[in-house]
Order: sequence, then C-alpha cells, then structure tokens
Amino acid sequence: MMNYDHVRHGLRGMFFNMLGQTERARAAYLDSHRADPTHAATLRTLGWLEARLEHWPAAEAWFARAVDLEPNDAHAWFNLGYVRDKGGMDETAVAALKRATELDPNNDRAWYGLGMLHARHGRHAEAAAALAEAGRLQPMNGLAWYALGMAWHHCNEPDKVAEVIEHTLSHDPQTAQRLIRDTERSDYAHRLG
Repeated sequence: MMNYDHVRHGLRGMFFNMLGQTERARAAYLDSHRADPTHAATLRTLGWLEARLEHWPAAEAWFARAVDLEPNDAHAWFNLGYVRDKGGMDETAVAALKRATELDPNNDRAWYGLGMLHARHGRHAEAAAALAEAGRLQPMNGLAWYALGMAWHHCNEPDKVAEVIEHTLSHDPQTAQRLIRDTERSDYAHRLG
C-alpha cells in the first residue's frame, strides 16, 4: 500500500527545491522522512540538502543512514565520503570513498577524492594509485593529472612525473606548465610559455 503522506511531502520537497527554497524543501523532506523513515532516496535527498547548506555533520548523518539501508549504493557511499571530507572526517571519508570505488570502479570522482585525501596525509604512493585511476577514467581532467604528477614527485619518481607532464602538455598546457614549475623539472623549462 502506498504511503500517501510520504509521497505528498516528498512532492512538496521537490517543488520547493525546484524553486531554490532549500530550507522549505528540507522541512518538507523531513516530513516525508517522518512518514517513511526507511525510504533511502529521502535520506539521500536530505543529505544532499544539508550538504548544499554546508551542514556537514547533518549531511553525514543522512548519508550514513542511507548506506545502512542500501549498502550497495555506490553513489551514496561517494556522497558520504564527500561530506565526511568536507566535514574534516578524513579517515572515515577514505573508508567511504574506498567503498564507493569497490562498488563502482568507474567513479572517477571517488578515485580523485580518495587520492586527494591520501595526498593530504602524506600517503603519496596511495594517492598516486588512486589518482592514476581518476586520470585513466578522465584523461582530460587537468586537476587529476596535476595531482598525480605531484604525488609521483613526492614519491621521487621522476620518470612517472615526466609521463604525466607529457600527457598534460597535450591537452592542458597551463596545468602542465604549473606542474613543471612545481616539480622543478628544469629539463622541461624549454616547454614553458
């Protein structure tokens, strides 16, 4: 049997969200959640709305509930990792992003976020592994390739840095130039504009 209160409040939430009235949308989705606390899509939407308001602990709580209900939802795990990262919960963010990549190995954003978290904590080999996946999935993403080059630089892998520079020069010369400067690759100085 359909829970009409849940649906009615959810539709109100969608309407207010389309109008850009985030607080009213949030209130309607909270009513929808009270009508059906086991509806994972409502939990994810509440997480997204809280994240939009930069209420990181609240967003984290909603996404955590969503993955408890649907533990194989890669997108929810990614969002959980994202809000944990934004909220300064780095190690639990790593765990959530790892789970997202296990469930969906083609999620370039999860690989990128995982790589950036590893880099932030000085785990440059782990960062390079994750960022290499992000770059493989999004070969034109200059940010991912720059971060990969820096990770290889910190791992003291000059040949791998050179590969990243060559790749980046072909599609994002400005990022390549920044990477050349930041890794102090004087052997590429002639390529700087």
